[in-house]
Amino acid sequence: MPQPVVNIGMVGHVDHGKTTLVSALSGVWTDTHSEELKRGISIRLGYADCTFYKCTNCNEPECYTSKPECAACGTKDLAPLRTVSFVDSPGHETLMATMLSGAAIMDGAVLVIAANEPCPQPQTKEHLMALDIIGIKNVVIAQNKIDIVSREEAIKHYNQIKQFVKGTVAENAPIVPVSAQQNINIDVLIKTIEETIPTPKHDLNKPGIMQVARSFDVNRPGTVPAKLNGGVLGGTISQGTFKVKDDIEIRPGRKVEHEGRTRWEPIATSVVKLVYGGDSVEEATPGGLLAVGTKLDPSMTKSDALAGQVAGKPGSLPPVWHKFVMKTQLLERVVGVADEAAMVKAISTSEPLMLSIGTSTTIGVVTSARKDAAEVALKRPVCAEVGSRIAISRRIGARWRLIGVGVLSS
Repeated sequence: MPQPVVNIGMVGHVDHGKTTLVSALSGVWTDTHSEELKRGISIRLGYADCTFYKCTNCNEPECYTSKPECAACGTKDLAPLRTVSFVDSPGHETLMATMLSGAAIMDGAVLVIAANEPCPQPQTKEHLMALDIIGIKNVVIAQNKIDIVSREEAIKHYNQIKQFVKGTVAENAPIVPVSAQQNINIDVLIKTIEETIPTPKHDLNKPGIMQVARSFDVNRPGTVPAKLNGGVLGGTISQGTFKVKDDIEIRPGRKVEHEGRTRWEPIATSVVKLVYGGDSVEEATPGGLLAVGTKLDPSMTKSDALAGQVAGKPGSLPPVWHKFVMKTQLLERVVGVADEAAMVKAISTSEPLMLSIGTSTTIGVVTSARKDAAEVALKRPVCAEVGSRIAISRRIGARWRLIGVGVLSS
């Protein structure tokens, strides 16, 4: 499989069919964690790669496919278009922080809206708002589950979607009716993604930088020390390249406590393996989701312990912030809650906020609040450039709710 060149998010309300749609497109079921299988929902970010093809023998919509043969004429004479990585985000309201960290590595998104429920559902609203706040402009809407509603109900639901997206980043987004379960219109969806979500341009001459979204220990229990594999980082390269044998550092790094003081130290390691979709490569470029095998003690990477960090060439990474000032722009109303009239109150001094910056999510306590800016002290430091966008969430009731966007200024 060729190296993926674009990351496409699969977002939307819980149980609207995101994981099933990824499976229909890629053949990969991204819910592999035991709790995900037991509960039937995505808990962690899921990933799957697939190559899109166009049949060279026919010009029907069916000539777009991710399968090894054309559904219209049966030929295997297919022209590859590009390989994409899908980022499958959880839709449950308690997992919004996970969705936001996934949004940070998306180049575009498919917003999945089930046709058998009124539109919008709470997390449909919240996820669309998140795409807008993170700055994702290229959106395709998949009106899923059309096989279990009547034609009249599907048209009524389509009109609900059009009304819902009016005035948002998805106002002019194409809407494709599909059934992920029955493989209906998957070809048209592929064609629409190809036309709507372009491959981004990246600077390969800059030092390599990777946003870490997952980290793993790939060793089976009981593996003898001599046969242990080093820890694995999962994420996407935002600039430059990574090569096998490259030295890299990871920031903010690891927390060190000594004599009552706490500091964060960068982690130094080197690349031993690069894997895209199960295929090893010697050099990795931006676009797609990458697994980086390292020489790290696997205990350092297990259970996503390094998620939210930034990896790259030593000495070239962005600054590490323990506190910063952010310019803020708050929403008028709280999204994703039953009370649609709930207004967003101004940020106040001493209140805790959940801040999502890149793939990192941390709690920041406001030390100084002004009308359009706030200074925050972070519980966990972040590695980020000045000008980075920040998704701001506030504790409302028992949940963190998205209330606005910030920009790191100093």
